[in-house]
Amino acid sequence: MNILFHCPTKFDLNSLSNSKLGGIETLNLELCKNLSSKRYNIYLSTICKKVIKRKNLTNLPISKLKKENHNYNFDYIVSSNDPNIFNLFRNSKKILWMHNTLAIEKALRKKKMLSILKNKITAVFVSKYLEKKTSNLYFFNKKIIIPNFLSNKFIIKKYNYKRKNNFIWSVQREKGLKETLDIWMNYIYPKDKKTKLFIFGIDKNKFRKLKDYYKKFNIIFLGRVKKDKLKKAYGTSLGMICLGYDETFCLNAIEANACGLPVITFGETVLKDIIKNNYNGSIVKNYESLSNKILEFINYDQLTKNKYMNNSIKSSKKYHFNKIKIKWVKLFNTK
Repeated sequence: MNILFHCPTKFDLNSLSNSKLGGIETLNLELCKNLSSKRYNIYLSTICKKVIKRKNLTNLPISKLKKENHNYNFDYIVSSNDPNIFNLFRNSKKILWMHNTLAIEKALRKKKMLSILKNKITAVFVSKYLEKKTSNLYFFNKKIIIPNFLSNKFIIKKYNYKRKNNFIWSVQREKGLKETLDIWMNYIYPKDKKTKLFIFGIDKNKFRKLKDYYKKFNIIFLGRVKKDKLKKAYGTSLGMICLGYDETFCLNAIEANACGLPVITFGETVLKDIIKNNYNGSIVKNYESLSNKILEFINYDQLTKNKYMNNSIKSSKKYHFNKIKIKWVKLFNTK
């Protein structure tokens, strides 16, 4: 079976260790590598310069694919957020892998609407939340929910239960960050001058002038780092702050849980489905209750901290790749 995964962004098969690689790109790479076998010939089309072949996995430049589309025959095409590629392959079964919301206005502006309407498309949503947020006016032939999967890079064999009372922010978007920094400086730091807040994912240059100022309050800006460094920070910290704005799945929360890190969140968007209050994290109502909950976590006894850790690890296991892979394989075997 020949399957094309189409992800129209700039990366290739050699990009997996790149610290700037986004979640959608990482998912495409790992899924392609894991599915490629004697049973499946996997192709991955990306914005890259040359063809890269590794056994049953071929990375194609999108420019080459479009120019030479008549030379390729795919049983399935799985396209991340972009339906326009379907127009080049009339006989392939078409799967639109929906990672983000797609408003009608945006679909019209980016000229995606016609491609959606004229092709017989199966839409794969990464969460129930995203499916509900997507308009029924797209008239997809079929709708399926397949959650994103946990990267093997965040699976830990031996956990460290003696953790520092440090917290992590690893969301790339800045919404809610200013308010979080304010409560840290005004409420957390004055009561506990040893606890640190590590900020990952945010461009360090935006806070370059204020970096030394924030450091006085144990707020450390580290920018975008490789997954190994992020995993190490997760595995030695006490909790993650992930407010939940604009999340359609939130890999960060799953990765944190897998490292034994409970998540404190407002429970907005898909986080309300991923985080169970007082189990693998806590759902709070506002910034005041966020600061109170952070202090609670710091002051929990070791038994309570261990309970949150174990629950977080347990909840992440349903997102392990081997469980999610079954859903993809079932989809490809559907007649």
